[in-house]
Amino acid sequence: MFGRIRAGFSEGWRLAAHSLSGRLLLLTIFYVMIGEVLIFVPSIGQYYRELLGNHIESAELAILPFTMPGGDQLPAALRAAILKRAGAAAVLLKRADQRQLFLVDRLPQTVDVTIDLRSAGFGREMVEGLGCLFQGGDRMLHVVAATHVEGAQSIGIILGEAPIRAALAAYAWRVVATGFFVSAVAACLVFASLFFVFVRPMEKITRAMVRFRDNPEDSGRIVTPSARRDEIGLAERELAAMQSDLYGSLQQKTRLAALGAAVARIQHDLRNILANAKLASDRLTAIDDPVVKRLTPRLVASLDRAVALATQTLRYGRADEHPPSRKCVALKPLIDEAAEAALETSATPIVLTNAVDEAARIDADPEQLFRMVLNLLRNAVEALAQNGDDARIEVRADRAGRLMRIGIADNGPGIAPGLEARLFQPFATAARAGGSGLGLAIARDLARLHGGDITLTATGPKGSRFQIEIPDRED
Repeated sequence: MFGRIRAGFSEGWRLAAHSLSGRLLLLTIFYVMIGEVLIFVPSIGQYYRELLGNHIESAELAILPFTMPGGDQLPAALRAAILKRAGAAAVLLKRADQRQLFLVDRLPQTVDVTIDLRSAGFGREMVEGLGCLFQGGDRMLHVVAATHVEGAQSIGIILGEAPIRAALAAYAWRVVATGFFVSAVAACLVFASLFFVFVRPMEKITRAMVRFRDNPEDSGRIVTPSARRDEIGLAERELAAMQSDLYGSLQQKTRLAALGAAVARIQHDLRNILANAKLASDRLTAIDDPVVKRLTPRLVASLDRAVALATQTLRYGRADEHPPSRKCVALKPLIDEAAEAALETSATPIVLTNAVDEAARIDADPEQLFRMVLNLLRNAVEALAQNGDDARIEVRADRAGRLMRIGIADNGPGIAPGLEARLFQPFATAARAGGSGLGLAIARDLARLHGGDITLTATGPKGSRFQIEIPDRED
């Protein structure tokens, strides 16, 4: 039985110590106990001094008839009865030239503690009161205080501590009971306020987060923010916005994954169709007809673009892009190779200037860097399709510490204003003639695998400029 009780207590303590509401309750109880102590100790010291002061006043009233003319003629029995009402064994009245002693019965043999009420102090009151409450009861006290008796300098009484301690203990129990009642009410109000204002809304937010985590693709699990204007309301609104953005991103990624799966399923059939079309176009070139000879190159170019689009789509959908196999390579020859590949299918005469220094070297994966540069150059070639004889592309490179920057600029018509924000998103530029919408997205992904990035640094009617940034390895 005791084992079950101990286990239940341990479980309750664990829940209280590890939950926000439990910790709040424990802290509230702790602070209430501190407040109870701060109330109890000064009250005991003050009441202890009041009890001693009351005995002094009673003693003054008791000896007052004996200080008047003829007071010494009062009967002895009356004198003893009056002094006994003072609650003291003896009263000592000090004058400038004499001292008077008034005895109730007989003078005690020893005095344990002397208390001078003329030198009262806050700390001293508390120490003396606590000493009487926890250590007293059997001691004899000598209490000295100022007096209102005419011609006297001070008054002192000798009395037993037992009645004072009994009165002090009764008062202490009243203070403790009242303090605990008031503190308990205050603690309950504070705890309830904090629980309903802070803890409960935080539990609601936590449950919403856990519920959304279990199935983030369910829009019904997005938290509904309240109308609160404080920090809790702000947290609810920000959480709802974050969950909505995450839900939208997951939906987009789901659609892209479905698209990739669909393209992968039709890859085999698409290759057969394109292969047959390629064979047919090759046979058309053997026909000696001016119209056929004029249209066949366009057909071949269209088939090549279809094959490139399918290949890029499949490549972008791969999740297993290998980490860069970096090494230090010469940059200028790699730019020349990528430029030759980008210009070979261009129907527009383009002047491409490779202004990269012969000594420039870059720490990168050569194959992935080639794909980055090729995609940007093909993007520039497609943008210059309508420029006629005045089509130019310029490639420059410079180093800033550990960072190599490659700039690719063209004099095309620039990027449409509404397209800049989503330029590097998949299929964002697919509507442009000859574009697949994946080149920039693939190039940026490869640059970020190197710890760098690709950015659009300038665009307008006079052309656009992209910049590749590849930092050297730390080692």
